[in-house]
Amino acid sequence: MKIAIIGAGAIGGLVGAKLALAGEDVTFLVRGRNLQAIREHGVKLVTAEGWEHTANNVRATDDYAEAGPQDLVILAMKAHQVEAVVPELPKLFGPDTAVVTMQNGIPYWYFQRHGGEHEGKQVTTVDPSGAIAAGIPAERVIGCVVYPASELVAPGVIRHIEGDRFPLGELDGNITPRVQAIAERFANAGFKAPVLDNIRAEIWLKLWGNLTFNPISALTHSTLEDICRFPLSREVAASMMREAQDVATRLGISFRVPLEKRIAGAEKVGKHKTSMLQDVEAGREPEIDALVGSVVELARLTGTPTPHIDTVFGLVKLLAKTMGDEGGQVRLQAMAPAQPGEAAASARLAA
Repeated sequence: MKIAIIGAGAIGGLVGAKLALAGEDVTFLVRGRNLQAIREHGVKLVTAEGWEHTANNVRATDDYAEAGPQDLVILAMKAHQVEAVVPELPKLFGPDTAVVTMQNGIPYWYFQRHGGEHEGKQVTTVDPSGAIAAGIPAERVIGCVVYPASELVAPGVIRHIEGDRFPLGELDGNITPRVQAIAERFANAGFKAPVLDNIRAEIWLKLWGNLTFNPISALTHSTLEDICRFPLSREVAASMMREAQDVATRLGISFRVPLEKRIAGAEKVGKHKTSMLQDVEAGREPEIDALVGSVVELARLTGTPTPHIDTVFGLVKLLAKTMGDEGGQVRLQAMAPAQPGEAAASARLAA
């Protein structure tokens, strides 16, 4: 299967490397240092157990026309980065090309092929101009929920932290030969890729944690374990999750996992920094709108009060604005040990 991976970050690199190692024909659409590194050395994957594997049988280019028509296109960038590549996508499309979306949060296509009262409605938070929906025919799209955690440790080098599940589903809920074929390719690469008849319910289950733990971690510079074990932050997270559940319920979604079990699952991940915290520390634009703003939008659509979500959304948006205005990053920095006499002097000044 000819597979184009757009983006070679933490998730795109992981998926592309394992598919290539399983024998698939993989082309990365990338730029900058990643492009050069993959061209010269392939993609190196460091497993959670510490083993190193290098996929040398991959191509890398920044020219979509050079890549040409594909059987499968995987959008492996963040939600706010998708619109920029949409004009180039037709160069990758053949008559039967499928597009798998791997963005976190509420996807731009949420109400496409939905069948409910909001059929076809635009999710403006993640697709403000409608350009994404217009540029990617809904018939090509297959939804995907990303559960693994990984990180880009250097250009062309991916470290897998944990997880292997990529549930897949057609937007209309049908179990089709094409989604089964894609799931089989993922399984051959070592992933678990169950085909679901309600991919939106799975999106909400993943989002349930992302919309809470990501912004809280970015604001507090705390890991998943820290947030879940500190009673006050745990309760803030639970309140946000209860509000999100109310929104989802009004859209016909039911959760197959109890709230406390979902929080316990996040706690078990341990001292892991969320993607939003990693972005804030690196000075990158965090994906706030897809993870939190989209839920606020759906809350307004359904007339659901979300005071805790609204508050955290406002605070983390301000953090992102401040970072953008100042062109900076925000991270904790260890203080140097106090020198002899400094502690006593500080105490006198405080008194």
